[in-house]
Amino acid sequence: MIHGKTTHWDSDRYEARGHSPDVPLSVDQLNWYVKNIVQEAVPKVWVEGEVTDLSRPSSGHLYFSLKDENSQIRAVVWRSVASRLRFKLADGQALVVSGNVEVYPPRGTYQLVIDQLQPKGMGALQIAFQQLHQKLQAEGLFDSGRKKTLPRFPTRIGFVTSPSGAAIHDFIEAATSRWNHFRLIVIPARVQGESAAQEIAHGIQLAQRLRPRLDVLVVGRGGGSQEDLWCFNEEKVVRALAHCKLPTVSAVGHEIDVTLADMAADCRALTPTHAAQVIFPDRTELRRELLQTRARLDSLLRTRVTHLRRRIQDLAQLSILGRPHELHKQRRQKLDDLELRSRSLAWTQWKHRRERLAGLARAVEALSPLSVLHRGYSVTQNYESGETIRQASDFYTGQLIQTIVGGGQAISRIEQISLESETKK
Repeated sequence: MIHGKTTHWDSDRYEARGHSPDVPLSVDQLNWYVKNIVQEAVPKVWVEGEVTDLSRPSSGHLYFSLKDENSQIRAVVWRSVASRLRFKLADGQALVVSGNVEVYPPRGTYQLVIDQLQPKGMGALQIAFQQLHQKLQAEGLFDSGRKKTLPRFPTRIGFVTSPSGAAIHDFIEAATSRWNHFRLIVIPARVQGESAAQEIAHGIQLAQRLRPRLDVLVVGRGGGSQEDLWCFNEEKVVRALAHCKLPTVSAVGHEIDVTLADMAADCRALTPTHAAQVIFPDRTELRRELLQTRARLDSLLRTRVTHLRRRIQDLAQLSILGRPHELHKQRRQKLDDLELRSRSLAWTQWKHRRERLAGLARAVEALSPLSVLHRGYSVTQNYESGETIRQASDFYTGQLIQTIVGGGQAISRIEQISLESETKK
């Protein structure tokens, strides 16, 4: 039977073909013959192997080979199946897959069409968890330095969760048993299913726009299986928590497993009930702490008052406080003594300076050339230059000289010079 260019095997019509050179099969007929035999003989199977030669075309389909130590087979995962994978397929992964063996007649090849696959030895969700954890941790989204501190006494709390779930009721019950001074704003979001991650991320973004501003934002739900809680491992939820401007608490009710939302939030609570215990102070415990603080303050104040009273009593025994005028008299007398001493010291210093000055005056007078003139000596100077003439060779005929003697001076002209050497001759 032929449809267009594709020949489908009709066993009744081509039963006698292929058994002799007179009635050979075409290549297309042979391939279709093998296809029918394989599909009838090999039902849906589970196969174990290692991924190699992985290809990701723009169509969204996945093409690769499964191999073991001795053989390999081509495999394909159609886009409808590939889009639902929780983990990222990579070369070298060991898989356990389920599918049908199909023959592709145009090429005469066969392949395994996979409709289910999971990592060998580890669940698909766990693989996806580890892959996303490594990616976000490398970006620093889980660093402790990013964590914000929860306020001590919050008054406005936001909770992104299902309004009909047990989580919100558990949270309110635990919160009201500890603290009454708060307002809770529930931001509705699905916490399970395909659209849950998108709604939770949107709720986190919406919470940051509320006014007045929230003090703390809680994101969570009650317990469940790993599949039920998977939305709290979705990348969009984790990023929304990591970049939230509000202090955040992750309250996913699964005490054993840690979600990526727990790692990204500023604080992790094991359950919604535990979240209330983390966020709100216990009024009973707070009252006890206040009473203890009051008792310590009373004790400190009593000790301080006792110490100050003793100090006042000691000061009261001092003479200065008992007879304050006596100190005034002592200080006044001491001031008078200092005044007398300063006057005596100033007078003594004045006399000493005057005597010293008189001595210096006498010494100056004794060294003065005027004193020598009064004893009969004279000083002769060149009248024009004013220079002192110290020896006879400085004279010349016709020179005007000035002679200074005791009581006056005289100006004269040199008429004749007699040197000492000429006198001796």
